[in-house]
Amino acid sequence: MSLDRKFTLTDLRAARNTGTKVPMLTCYDFTTAKLMQAAGVPALLVGDSAANVILGHETTLPVPLHFMIQITAAVRRGAPNAFVVADMPFGSYHGTTGRAVRNVFRMVQLSGCDCVKIEAAESQLPAVRELSDAGVALMAHLGLRPQAVGVLGGYRAQGRTAIDARAIVDLAVRMQQSGAAAILLEAVPAEVSAAVVSATNIPVIGCGAGPACHGHVVVTHDMVGLTEHPPRFAPRLGDIAAPLLASFREYVKQVSDGSYPAAEHGYQMPAEQKTLLAANLRNSALPNETVAK
Repeated sequence: MSLDRKFTLTDLRAARNTGTKVPMLTCYDFTTAKLMQAAGVPALLVGDSAANVILGHETTLPVPLHFMIQITAAVRRGAPNAFVVADMPFGSYHGTTGRAVRNVFRMVQLSGCDCVKIEAAESQLPAVRELSDAGVALMAHLGLRPQAVGVLGGYRAQGRTAIDARAIVDLAVRMQQSGAAAILLEAVPAEVSAAVVSATNIPVIGCGAGPACHGHVVVTHDMVGLTEHPPRFAPRLGDIAAPLLASFREYVKQVSDGSYPAAEHGYQMPAEQKTLLAANLRNSALPNETVAK
């Protein structure tokens, strides 16, 4: 079903209360956003995973803020009725609260997103409070934080010990108290997400975080066969790599053997213009050509 009206934070909050599960997908471009809205996907995350699946980097760290703003604006244009969440890239909200606030304001003003997401640590609590006071809907990303891959030593599930799990729950509560509008939990055991849901009253989106979450998000490329090593939590719902590969090979074949372009792919000149062009070429001059004296 297509989205026939705007999906908002109010709808996301209502889903928590009614038990409705909210599907969310990552999206990075106008064309895909249009298709996702037509398919009825209510929430889109313009993730910094664009660094991996769009730009080809090994980590999410190199993607710059101006790039994230541009692709978020493209997704916004493609899916005006979706709830669009913009990922703040590495380094854009660190250092000082003032810097974080300025960059988030830039993202909101220039992209038209509905919500911004940060990979949250305790040091971001003042910025979360100030942004919330300014009216920005903010999603706090807890659990596995890919931007912290250097500290974590790799992309590993988090909250697998009681102490680590309790730290995630406590930070989720503090993020809510500081004004976070929602929580995103990535790669944590189901017990952790259930505990976060129980301890908070804001929507919790899971990314490999078990069934207790109020919504779920995966990287679209992982779901449709466009990545070589998708995480275990990503469902495999299609394989668009195979038909794309077949189309590309067929194009190579048709150009190589001369079957493309054929007559139906070209544009025709009126017969009288063909005659005029031939005459002009024979005379080595086109009509209205002025000759320097």
